[in-house]
Order: sequence, then C-alpha cells, then structure tokens
Amino acid sequence: MRRIPQPPPEIRSGDSSDDYEDPDQVFPKPQAVNVAEDPDQVYSKPQAVNVAEGPDQVYSKLQAVNMADRDVFLPVPGWGKGRYNSLCSDDELLDDDNEPISSHRSSWQDYGLSTLQGSVYLPVRGRVLAPPPRDGPSPEPCPVLKIGWLDKNPTQGSLYYQRRWVKLDVDYLRYFDNDKEVYSKRIIPTAAITGVTNVGEQKFEVVTANRTFLFKAESDSERNEWVAVLQNFTRGRQEGSREMTSFLTPGSPLTPEQQGYLELRGLRSKLYTVVSGDKVFLYKNMEDYRLGIGITSIDMNVGNVKDTDRRSFDLTTPYRIFSFLADSEQHKEQWVEAMRDAIGDALSNSEVANQIWAEPSNGCCADCGVAKPEWAAINLCVVVCKRCAGEHRGLGPSISKVRSLKMDRKVWTEELIQVFLLLGNERLNRFWAANIPPSEVLSPTSCSEDRRRFISSKYRHGKYRKYHPLYGNQRELNNALCINVQCSDVLETLCLVFCGADVNCSTGQADCPSPLSLALTHNQKLQAEFLSHNLNTGTELPRSEVTGVMEPQHYSPQHPVTHNGFLFKTASMVRPITERKAREEFSRRWCMLNDGNFSYYESDKTSTPNGALKSTEIVCLFVNTPERHGYDHTFELYSDSERVYLFGTDDQDSHKEWVKSITKMFIPSNAEALLRLSFERIGRLKYKDGLNLQSPRVGWFALVGSSLHAYLEDSEEEEEIHLRKLQELSIQQENEVLVLVERGRTLYIEGDRKLDFQGWCVGIQKAAGSAGDSLSQQQLTETDIPVIVDRCIDYITQCGLTSEGIYRKSGVNSRVAALCEAFRRDARSVRLKEEEHQVDDVSNTLKRFFRESGEGLFTIQAASAWLSTPVVPEESKKISQYQLLLSRLPRVNKATLRALVNHLYCVQRFAELNQMNLHNLAIVFGPTLFQTDGKDYTAGRVVEELIEHYTDVFEVDEQQLKRQLDEITVIIKVREKLNLNSSVPASGSAGDFICTVYLEEKKETTEQHVKIPGSMTAAELTCEILDRRKIQVREKDYWSCWEVSQKEEIERPLHHLERVLPILHSLGTDSHLLVKKHLAMEAILVYLASKVDVSKHGMVKFREERSILGLGLNTGSFHDRYFILNTVSLRMYKEVRSNRPEREWQVKNLRVYLGIKKKLRPPTCWGLTVIYKSEKQEKPEKQQWYLCCDTQTEMREWFSTFLTIQYDGNVWPADAVQTRVTRALPVDTRHGNVALIPLRGSENEMRNSVAAFTADPLGLFRDV
Repeated sequence: MRRIPQPPPEIRSGDSSDDYEDPDQVFPKPQAVNVAEDPDQVYSKPQAVNVAEGPDQVYSKLQAVNMADRDVFLPVPGWGKGRYNSLCSDDELLDDDNEPISSHRSSWQDYGLSTLQGSVYLPVRGRVLAPPPRDGPSPEPCPVLKIGWLDKNPTQGSLYYQRRWVKLDVDYLRYFDNDKEVYSKRIIPTAAITGVTNVGEQKFEVVTANRTFLFKAESDSERNEWVAVLQNFTRGRQEGSREMTSFLTPGSPLTPEQQGYLELRGLRSKLYTVVSGDKVFLYKNMEDYRLGIGITSIDMNVGNVKDTDRRSFDLTTPYRIFSFLADSEQHKEQWVEAMRDAIGDALSNSEVANQIWAEPSNGCCADCGVAKPEWAAINLCVVVCKRCAGEHRGLGPSISKVRSLKMDRKVWTEELIQVFLLLGNERLNRFWAANIPPSEVLSPTSCSEDRRRFISSKYRHGKYRKYHPLYGNQRELNNALCINVQCSDVLETLCLVFCGADVNCSTGQADCPSPLSLALTHNQKLQAEFLSHNLNTGTELPRSEVTGVMEPQHYSPQHPVTHNGFLFKTASMVRPITERKAREEFSRRWCMLNDGNFSYYESDKTSTPNGALKSTEIVCLFVNTPERHGYDHTFELYSDSERVYLFGTDDQDSHKEWVKSITKMFIPSNAEALLRLSFERIGRLKYKDGLNLQSPRVGWFALVGSSLHAYLEDSEEEEEIHLRKLQELSIQQENEVLVLVERGRTLYIEGDRKLDFQGWCVGIQKAAGSAGDSLSQQQLTETDIPVIVDRCIDYITQCGLTSEGIYRKSGVNSRVAALCEAFRRDARSVRLKEEEHQVDDVSNTLKRFFRESGEGLFTIQAASAWLSTPVVPEESKKISQYQLLLSRLPRVNKATLRALVNHLYCVQRFAELNQMNLHNLAIVFGPTLFQTDGKDYTAGRVVEELIEHYTDVFEVDEQQLKRQLDEITVIIKVREKLNLNSSVPASGSAGDFICTVYLEEKKETTEQHVKIPGSMTAAELTCEILDRRKIQVREKDYWSCWEVSQKEEIERPLHHLERVLPILHSLGTDSHLLVKKHLAMEAILVYLASKVDVSKHGMVKFREERSILGLGLNTGSFHDRYFILNTVSLRMYKEVRSNRPEREWQVKNLRVYLGIKKKLRPPTCWGLTVIYKSEKQEKPEKQQWYLCCDTQTEMREWFSTFLTIQYDGNVWPADAVQTRVTRALPVDTRHGNVALIPLRGSENEMRNSVAAFTADPLGLFRDV
C-alpha cells in the first residue's frame, strides 16, 4: 500500500495547484537523509539577525547565519515517489504568482542597473551581486540572512494563500515548495528590491521596479523581523547597486554564453534558458529574463550533461534531472557544448589564473583584447581568451599548445608561471604582432572566421612578427641561441626560436650537447622551461595551408628588411636577356629596399624613385654566372608584368647581400629554408601533381646545381628533386608545361608567365643533363649509376653475352661517336634496340665513356693506392685493402664500380661462348678504367682480382648471384631457340614458344605458362586458359584474349582468329597477354546488328604523337577534326565542309587500342590509341595518334566500326562454344612437372621459371 505523504501542518490549502502530486514522475526528487534532528525543529527557530545593528553589523555576522537545509540535510539521489516538476502547476503550466505589476515599466537603469542589447540582469560578481565562481569544485554557500515559512499571495482565481519556504541571502530572495527543495520556484535579485512595506494582517510587500510580491507571516512579530531585515539589507545595498553598471558593459564576462528557449519535459510551454558563467538560469519567458525575475538557477559544479536523442539532452544533478528539447539538432549541440563549458568553469581553479593575471598585460587576450582570458599557448607564451583558444587549438600542437589556466593545473609549474609573468602579452606582441595592418586587428566582437584567419596568419604564417636581424642565416641563429640561453633574456630566446633557430641544434660541447642542457647547466630555469615546451616545434617555421579550388592570394610577408646602396642597372626588357650586356649599357642607380619595396633612384640625393617593385610583384630572381655581363656579378629580377630587370656590381660581397635581402623580402615564411641554399634561380611557379590535376597550385622553387628544391602547398617540408635522376623530362610547348617524371610521381610545372617560365625550362633542362665528364655529373639511375653505363650493360647482357670477342672487337667509329654524343646530350632519351644498334658499337661506347671520364672510375687521388694493392702478399689482407679503398670512393663511383664488376663477372662466366675469360677482360678494361697506356699489366691485375674476388670484395649474396646467372642462362637459351626458329612453321611443335598469360588481372596467383604453337589463335588460347582453370562459359560470357600495355595504358581484344605467336614477337617488356571477359561485346554486337551502313563519320578530338627539337619529345594538344571511316580508308578533314582530307590511312594498316595515356591529359576519358604501320619494305613507317570521344557510347561505336571493317563483319564467332573443342592440344609428358619458361614476363616470373629450369635443365628443350 502506497503512503501518501501529508503536507506540512502550516499549509492552508491541500489541493493547491503548486502542491499537486502524480505518480508519473518526470523529474525524480532525491530523498533527504536527516543527519541531525527533525526538520521541523531545525526550521522552527532559524538563527535570527539583530536588525537594530545596521547593515554593516549585519554583514559582519553573515558568516554565522548558515543554510540550515545544507548544514543539516545530506541530499541523496534516489528514485522516490513520482511527481510533476515543482516548477509547474497541475495543468503543466508555469506557476503564475499573479503579482501586481507596476504601471511604471522602468528599466534596470532606474535603480542602478544597465542592460545590454536587450539583455537582462544576471547574477554578477562583486559584493553587491551574485558571488563569482569559487576556486574549488564545491563552492561555499552564500550567507543566509533569514529563512522560514511564509504564505504567498494566492494565484489568480484562488482564495487560499500558498505556503512557501522563503530564503534570503546576499544575492537573492527565493521561495521554495518546501524546506527540502534545492531548486526554487522564484528568484528575486536583492539588488532589484526597491522597497519593503507593512500592509497589515501579518502581511508585507516586496517591491521591485516592475512587480510587487505579497507575503504573509504567522504573526506580526515575525512579519516585523522579515521587514526589518529586508529594509536594513536593501539600504546597505543602495551604494552597491550603483556599481553594477560597470559590470554589465558589452564584452564583459557576464555576457551569456548561450541563451534562448528550450522545452522542458513535463511543461506545456518553453522556458527561456540562459547559460552564464558556472550556472544555468531558467525564466518563464524573455520578458522575465529582461526584468531579472527568474524561476531558479542550477549550479553546474554538480551537473552532468548527456545526449539522449537527436534533439534532446539531459542535465543531471544529484537532486533532479532536467530533460531539455531543443529546436534542432544543431541548436542542441550548441546548448550541450555551452553547458559542458559551464561545468568546466564551475570545477576550475582560479589560483593559477590570478597569478598569471598579476602581470597587467596578461589580463587581456593577446589576440582580441577580451578581459580575463583563461587560456594560454604555453609554447608561444601568450594568454588568450576562450574563443581565441579554440582557433589556437585548430593550428595543432606542433604550432600552439593550448592549456587552461584554471583546469590544467599540473602543467603550470612555478617556472612556467614565472615565464608568463616575465614576458607578458604586451612584450610578446612586440614580436608576434609588430606589423599588423589596422584593417586586420581583432576585436572582442570579431567573428570566428576573422579570428581563425588572424591567428593563422599571426602564428602559423608569422605574417606580423618582427624578424630577427640574423633571420635567414641558420648557423648564426643557432650560435646566437646557444649563447643567449646562458643568460636570463627569455624574450630574445623566443625571438630566435620563432625566426628559425634550431632548438635541438648541436652546441659543440660534449657535456652540454643541446641548448636545453646548456640552460640547465647555467641554472637558467626559465630558459629551460621555455625550451622544453618547444622541443617539438622549435625550428618548425609556420607552413602555409591553402584549401579550396579558388586561386589563392599569396602573401609575401613584409619583412623588416632594409638595405641600400649603388647598383648598376640596364633598361628593363620584355624578352629574355640572352646576349651579353657591356658595361656601357648599365647606368649607376641608388637602390633602396624598405617596407617590402625595392626602389631605384637617379642618385642617393633624389627623393623620387625612377621605378619600384613591390615584393608581391617579384616572381623570380636569377643569379648569373660571374662575368656573364660587363659587370662581374649580376642578377635578374622577373616581375609578374612580364618584365625582366638586370642589376650588376663588381663587388661580390655586395652582390650576395643584395640577393639575400631581395629574396628575403619576396619569399614567404613557409619557404624561408630556401634562403639558406646557394641557388641559381628562385621564385614561384604553378604546378600540378598526381593528387590534383584539376586546378594548379602555387609552389616556391629554387634551382641549386642539379637539384630542384621546392615547397609545395600540400607538403609541410622541403622537397628535393634530383633532376639528373628523372625518368623523363619533357616540355609541352603549346600548353607551356614542363613535365618531370620521377619514380612513382609526375610533376607538371606550368608557365603562368612566359618570360620567367622560359628561363626555368632552360635552367632545369640544363641541370638535368650531363654537366661534364666525371661520373657524378652524368644523368643517373635510382641506384646512382650513370644512365649510359646502365643502358650499355643491360643491352649487352640481353644481346651480346654470346658475341665472340665482346669488348675486344672494335665497332664502327662513326657509330660509336654518334652514340656517345647522343648519351652526352640526353642519356635518358637513348633507347638501345637490337635491330638498330650493334653489340660491338655499344661495348666500345661503354669503354670510351670510362676512358674519357674526367677523374676516372677510381679517381685520380686514389688510383695509385688501387694500383699498389696487387703486390700485397696475403689474399685476406688484399681483399681487406680493396674493401677499404672501395668504401672511400665517392657514392656514384662506388655504385658504378660494383655494377661494372658484376657485369664483367657474368661475362667471364660464359667465356666458353664469348671467348672472354678473366685474363682477356682484365687486359681490355685495366688500361680503360685507369686511363693508362697499357704498357704494364698492373692495372689489368687490379681488374682481374676485383672480378676474381667479386663476391668477397663487394660482399655479394651468392644465392642472389646464382639466380642472376641462371636468368642469363635462360636468356641465352631462349635467344638460341629464337634464332633456330626465325621462320615460324605452320604447324608442328618445333616452333612452339612458352608464354605467360594472366587470367582477369596481372598477379602471380593468376599467371599461366602456356605452350604457344605457331598456329594457335586467340580463341584457342582463351579456351586453353579457361580449361586449365576449369571455368565454365555461360551464355553471353564473352571471354577473349587481350593485349595490354602498361606503359602506354592501353589494351585491345585480340580477334578470335588472330594468331598469337606474331603478337608475342611484337610485345614489349611492359606488355602482356590477359584473358578476361569483354564486357562491352554484347553492346557492340547489338550496335552492329542495327547498323545499316558499315561506314561512320563524325567530329573527334585528335592528337598526333610527334617529336620536336630532335629529342623524341611528345608535343601537341587535342584538336577537333572531322573523320570518315569506310571499308578502305580512314580520312581526316579539318572541318565538316572541307573538300580535301588532311590525312588518309589504309584501314588494314591500323591497329586500334582502347585507352589514352593520362600523361597526355586527354579532355575526356573515352579515347582510342591508333597505331599505323606501313607495309613498305624499303622504308617502313610507324605512326601513333589518339582519338578522344565525348561519350563512352561514341567511343564504342568507332571501335566497333573498326572491328567490323577489318574483319569483314566477323567480330565474334557464331558458335563460341564450339571453338573450345576444335583444338585439342596433346599433352607433352616430356615436360613433366617443370614450369614453362615465359618468353615475356616480370622479374618474379623469370625467377620462378629459372628455379624450375635449374631442377631439370633439359626438360624444356628436349623437343629442340
């Protein structure tokens, strides 16, 4: 049986709406545990205050007046009897006290309060208002002046007074349902009370400027006590109320963090809710909020916020759960964040904040100026407000380490606090904010976007900082840092660090290897504290981050760089300066660098400049070689208006200082590291790479020797591109694009301005070519081997190891000289082909290269040490000596020697075929490598011993060497077999070849080694593969064999009657055969079946692959052309109305592939690659060009028409299934379990087959 709790005996009306109870609990009320005595006894005689003593005496005794309900009762969360929210009546409407409303609707200013932007009175700090948040997580309760039961005037339509528990403290007059309630039904700010009067019959009125509250006591004496306390207290607050206007000014901490209407579960109307400081206030509506008359306040030091649904969330306290419903999910997130921040404020500790604020400049945000900032960037040493701290946090910990002054107590060591007190925001802003334009200054009311932009510019990009005089000189910055950390000037250390000094640089002292240890050794604790927070960020200068597709505006910081002096200048030009300028063509000018402007004057006494260049207008600086012009040292400046300015001087030091100062002026902070380089050319260029080919971005580049250093937008670190190691370098003249192909990456550099782009192209091409005769000056492979050496060794290994007398026989001198010149001009463009080059010509080219190399393979300095090694008697010591000398060789020489000796070792292993044993090779290569006359055999002895002891000297893995020799053996065997079967017979097994074919995709698990007879068709090969894998062909499964070229990114399905063997002979090393479904075949057949006319015509985008400048480089772009394809030819017209075709090709000589190389940047992805081969025996011709269609359907129609014309309509066999049984290849049991050796394939495929071949060398060739 449920007990219905009885109301207190003092209640006049048992059915009052305020006391309505219901089992359907919405907000459970915690149970109260009596820890002292009966509550009636506790509250029957509350401690009295002597009202005769006056306000000062009352205040002095406030600490003695404690809240009985807090001192006596311990609230325990629990699920007791359910009831509706005590904030509402039985009809779920907010309790309407029906107080008389004053006819005079005055504002708060009428009694000393000001409002802001229609805002209202909220508890504020200070003696006269609500107390500020306490330092501890459990703030002390406000002193209670008087407490007890009173009757409140009846609600509208009621005759009965309502019994209320009333509490008066220094901030509020509150009344509650009963003496155990924590949350009030009404709060009246004491500062708002303008009068208290007796009205008879134990009644008294509490008057505010807008409303009058009527109360009734049990007796006249009790009524008099209440009136006396209220009157004395309000008189004591008169002066304090006037102070409140200073607290309620715009931008003050009392501005609510969040305000608006929220629906509280259990009510029929919404409540106006305000989050301010460490409390949440509830009001009936916005009008009450403006008047300052609230319902209740919730202390957030005991609160917890939890998401419950898409728009709802719970604010949980030990006493009640408030379930709120926001208007939208976005608004809910804002409310949740604001309340969680209020919880953080309530639990925070102000001890550190008060210490930091002791420095006056720390009392305002370093970025926007808001008072009492509670956050700090401990590595930047600035104190910031909450909103700015959020933007600092977005920079990432590598730039700004954000900590709270109130909550992150552990991080605030005494030393760190002293650093902040020593520096202060004002001194720090003399560094961080030395050059802020007035239009970019933040204010307390700035929006988040402005804050984000400003803070990123200030700390990430360093846009406003004051640059140190040593800026740009890394060595001097590091030295200055090591010196300064030994003294107490922390601000100077901060300036050095954030201008580029390396916090982790070496001091050169073994006992103090770093600046941090140096500071600790000299007992500089504050220096050490600052350095410790910047160990991960010290020299990481801010990097630029550009997002979005719009072209960014690139800001060059206005470095406080000043320089002046005389220079000699020519007239500016609009074309490249290619001819030498004599001294007479230069004019003496007074030049000045200041405020981001480079100006030149007629003389040092002239005030008006002849001309000027802003830092943002300079796009490139080029340093000429000495004595290039009439003056010994000159440099060129390129502007974005397509003009070039030439300046010169005879003073080398002055020239260096000018170049350094100018580049420091126009190079942005994120690319400052480029200034440390001895560059030839430096500036900005647009580029694209593999990750973004849609819109160009801007990068900063510096050309240094054979390397291109770059700071790209998508990278925070400097990138170095070794130009001599590029796999490809080409120029697309029509598009003004320079293409740099590295391993795994292609970089497109675009010419936004033709003048400086031409200079970059010339400079990069020159740097990427061979620069001399020494090995290190050659174009290199990834393994640091000269391309000429790598290409010659590879060719001879493939084609010449069986050539008798290889390296002894001489080639044709004219062909050797031409080949050497081609390699010297551009080695990476030379392709050695068996049908074009002779083995002896290539071998003599390699020997001539080594004989004519500048310092020789063994270097001039070390040659004598190498030549003296053969006389060492003990073999072990001799090998050790060779290893020592090898380790001392330069990197390129060492890699080249290893590759050459490896090659010669392989040559002599097949001496029975080529007659070049160890001794013969030594005779040839000894004088060649040491560049001697060959009169004695000492040089030959060195080469002979290096080959003989190759595995020991070079520490070679013998298993790997064995695999290499086995692969060469297979190559020789296959070449012998190719020579025996140069004319392929129509049938028979003697002409069969072994080929690797893949199923659906190229990987090791899908490879199949197939024996290919000369008569095998593509359909038969497809059936063979499907039979091996036991794949059943279903209806409308169009399986076919494809020729795939990975390099060209193209593929074509072989016709089902096409012979496979000729295709194998034509495949390159980067091509393979693949069996897969032809997904478009059904659509092709449908199209051809509906096609009446076999011909086709239409507009197609066309591009031809041709060479320019004799370098074999691709050029051109796609152009619209009109094509007509008939049964005989393909004709191309410039436009539809043209009468005469520009070009015409025979259809039978065309081979059409699907796809176009991405490097060509086709306008669409639906393209065809067409290869034309003429049948002229005396002068065969090969052309390659590209057709690009607008849609996939259009491409498919053109391809279908080509197929049906070339194969007379027989595109697909009428009965594909029958093809599977027309050929039954006999099983050759002589192969046994030996894997078939592929004719073409990857290195892994070759090695797998070689392993099987080694187990049974004769298994493959028993039928030869």
